Amino acid sequence: MAGEETARLIYLVLLGLAIAGYFVAANRDRPGKIAQQAAVWGLIFLGAIAVAGLWSDIRREVAPRQSVFAEAGRIEVPRAPDGHYYLMLQIDGTPVRFVVDTGATDMVLTRADAVRVGLDPDNLVYRGTAHTANGAVQTAPVWLEEVRLGPVVDKNMRAYVNAGQMQDSLLGMAYLQRYSRMEIADGMLVLTR
Repeated sequence: MAGEETARLIYLVLLGLAIAGYFVAANRDRPGKIAQQAAVWGLIFLGAIAVAGLWSDIRREVAPRQSVFAEAGRIEVPRAPDGHYYLMLQIDGTPVRFVVDTGATDMVLTRADAVRVGLDPDNLVYRGTAHTANGAVQTAPVWLEEVRLGPVVDKNMRAYVNAGQMQDSLLGMAYLQRYSRMEIADGMLVLTR
């Protein structure tokens, strides 16, 4: 522990002892009541520690999962808790999660997603350059036989594999412009063919 963390720990221990001392002194004629309340506060404290430690797991389970509602060429996608819209597309039969990026020109696969759909990123020719917020990255053009989103199917779509690191594959305007209408309202992304 660093010196500042040690000082904070000492302060919290002293504060806890002062509060516990006052509580014991105020209730010294009722020892059973002291034990009962100490047990309740101990359980509350342990519960708070458990919730803090497991918060990311709890949030992932409690937060609404992304889903696609499709009917007759209309796709509705709720906004994720992080503020983005994610679409799960079937690329040549393999599910791939994309983040909708209206600032991206093309459909761009991460190296990991490229491997999952049957491409070999090590044998691609990275002849293109994409300018991103993190700088320029090399890209390799590829053709995807089938791209499926719910009932909507596109054949022979051009995409790119990013040579750099990306967290999610990007769904850019080359794909989104295939829809006649794209609307974002009330926490929903609506795509209509």
